[in-house]
Amino acid sequence: MRILFVCMGNICRSPTAEGVFRRLVAERVPGAEIEVDSAGTHDYHVGDPPDPRSIAAAARRGVDLRQLRARLIRDEDFERFDLIIAMDRLNRETLLERSPAPFRERIRLFMEFASDPEVEDVPDPYYGGAPGFERVLDLAEEAAAGLLDEVLERARPRRR
Repeated sequence: MRILFVCMGNICRSPTAEGVFRRLVAERVPGAEIEVDSAGTHDYHVGDPPDPRSIAAAARRGVDLRQLRARLIRDEDFERFDLIIAMDRLNRETLLERSPAPFRERIRLFMEFASDPEVEDVPDPYYGGAPGFERVLDLAEEAAAGLLDEVLERARPRRR
């Protein structure tokens, strides 16, 4: 299973989701063959590490984002990844526009996997303060748990 998290610049939300999900997989299903990556829909920060505020907030929760680097989503990602998880509706729309038709069903909103159906978007904390980065982590932790449950359900062998 290959999962790609996507936001606009790939320095706040999607690397946070990648780190949180990677840690959750390591804790719940060590050794699972789940590849995790993140990317951005825009090339504002290609090659840069995550925002220092994202790194600091994640580190306080035991998630290390320091080795991650921003990248732009590539055409081949639509075929390569089994799930492409958008952080918000705007980025989902951008992904749907760019994706070849056969792969559009792979594009989902991250918050679809959370328990609160009222929250659809992970808000971009870039122009705000520390509470915004904590909110992203709260949402990522909740949605990551639901996403992992779905991934594990998909991987479970079907009984005849």
